[in-house]
Amino acid sequence: LLRTEFLFLDRPEIPSEEEQAQTLTEIARALGGRPLIVRTLDVGADKPLPAVPMDPEQNPFLGRRGIRLSLEHPELLATQLRAVIRVAAEHPIKIMFPMVATAAELEAALAAVAQARAATGVDAPIEVGIMVEVPSAALEAEQLAASADFFSIGTNDLTQYTMAAERGNELVGDLLAGPQPAVLRLVQATVAGARAHHRWVGVCGELAGDPAAALLLVGLGVRELSMAPPLVPEVKQALRSVALGDAEDAAVRALSARDSARARLCVADLLG
Repeated sequence: LLRTEFLFLDRPEIPSEEEQAQTLTEIARALGGRPLIVRTLDVGADKPLPAVPMDPEQNPFLGRRGIRLSLEHPELLATQLRAVIRVAAEHPIKIMFPMVATAAELEAALAAVAQARAATGVDAPIEVGIMVEVPSAALEAEQLAASADFFSIGTNDLTQYTMAAERGNELVGDLLAGPQPAVLRLVQATVAGARAHHRWVGVCGELAGDPAAALLLVGLGVRELSMAPPLVPEVKQALRSVALGDAEDAAVRALSARDSARARLCVADLLG
């Protein structure tokens, strides 16, 4: 997963299409043929960019950010998409849009992709997916999956928006501690919606790197987890040591748990 914000940081101007394409090419080459998921610009008023005009907002986490901001700046989005599509002509690349909340936003984003394709003349197949970070996207997963090629559930933001608890706020830390049963239910809804259209679902965020939570996610049907490299061995060991059917049974019990601590207990006996 490539978070493209680094291309824009501390820059007085938007990087050119050529510069973005060159950087993406270098990264794609370094992967040696492995797929690269490029997430379009994911910023908001809480982390403004000098090159992108943004008015202050009282609650930037609920304001113009992610795909909302990109759609407000169509030339910025078009430049980024043209660069990605050019590189996709020679390397396996997927596009992912952050903070999608409605089918209308996805339709607008896909229209921008189509325009960028026409501008570049590149016909290479490119999967286009979305981050599932807000409850509305999880609840409308089946409708969104009719157009999106894949989902990546961002559990950090999904937990924040589901529990109405600001990330990093120690006063509500108990509400952010995972895995919250309500969040697990939204994961279940996302997977069900994706399966209706034969789409794949991945998870990124703290839950993916937590062995107990990872077992529950796999039990709910998630088949791809993204985490920091140091966390991989422990999570992999946990997944290898538990039968899929047992993880599925534990996940069903966790959905009805009273809180995150009891949800975690559903896999405690499996982890030994």
